Amino acid sequence: MGDEGIMRGVTKQANPGKATILALGKAFPHQLVMQEYLVDGYFRDTNCDDLELKQKLSRLCKTTTVKTRYVVMSEEILRKYPELALEGLPTVKQRLEICNKAVTQMAIEASQVCIKNWGRSLSDITHLVYVSSSEARLPGGDLYLARGLGLSPATQRVLLYFVGCSGGVAGLRVAKDIAENNPGSRVLLATSETTIIGFKPPSADRPYDLVGVALFGDGAGAMIIGSDPIEGTEKPLFELNTAIQEFLPDTEKKIDGRLTEEGISFKLARELPQIIEDNVEDFCDKLMSVAGFQNKEYNKLFWAVHPGGPAILNRIEKRLNLLPEKLNASRKALMDYGNASSNTIVYVLEYMLEEAIKIRKDGGDDPEWGMLLAFGPGITFEGILARNLCN
Repeated sequence: MGDEGIMRGVTKQANPGKATILALGKAFPHQLVMQEYLVDGYFRDTNCDDLELKQKLSRLCKTTTVKTRYVVMSEEILRKYPELALEGLPTVKQRLEICNKAVTQMAIEASQVCIKNWGRSLSDITHLVYVSSSEARLPGGDLYLARGLGLSPATQRVLLYFVGCSGGVAGLRVAKDIAENNPGSRVLLATSETTIIGFKPPSADRPYDLVGVALFGDGAGAMIIGSDPIEGTEKPLFELNTAIQEFLPDTEKKIDGRLTEEGISFKLARELPQIIEDNVEDFCDKLMSVAGFQNKEYNKLFWAVHPGGPAILNRIEKRLNLLPEKLNASRKALMDYGNASSNTIVYVLEYMLEEAIKIRKDGGDDPEWGMLLAFGPGITFEGILARNLCN
């Protein structure tokens, strides 16, 4: 998308010392999957003829609201690694050979787009925060990304591994702390994910796997974060005013992921959307009170919510009594890219900025204050109270 168009006409000022998002970027693998063709392709590639499982996946694909997704997996990969489509074989070595390379390449491409949109030199980046739940190696993907981009060896790096869907907002929280505690710093936040790490053939013993097949996608996202933007050179998009993180006690098994010899296996509890609904209001109220919002004034805000799935978005909309349009950007990101784990908040923010431009062209006013929300293993809530700095 054209971030250049988003950046025109910025007049709102960020508060001195507060971190701001200065640019966005994204990248995807070449394989585009249409949801309507996914079921036949998946069962063909895994040589499975279980009609009951096939019908179940077909039903799930219709309920996810996903229309298209990008994936690293391809016929070429399956020809080279046919064992990935077989049940019970130890394949973590093969998976990591694919994933480590793929996530680095996507992260490099997303970062390059972001840096171009930012408009400053690569050498002005002082810190790197790298997020992924799709690789495992030592040294980590942060170093390979820094080397692939050509960052200075003096760039200070932070690595966030296996934080799941909350990773994008968690990375923003960390980048915010770095930017505000290191005046003049510019932080590159990069996220990159691929589902190959958990790709498996369908099995009646793992019915929950079909949810992931129907919902998740691959890709990468990037943001530049810094405080005190340089006037005339940098054009801030959002101020990251206040960030908080909380975990819900005794819910660590509700999003359960394990790295095994056969790759990553996930189990998502059926009650996950209900748990999020039951706790989201108190969590948001804590952030909103910072800006003086009272009386549950949720519709006075914009909402950039990680789209973990349609059920989670529906429950949040219901609990907070949000107007339907408040989650448009989240629903559109889910429809176009699926749940791309930590990356998805970047796609939501891009769509939100596009919508804001349309609203202003029609003579309307888009909210100045808003919420960035994501939910991950723990169950962990990540939230940032933000200000839209674009007019």
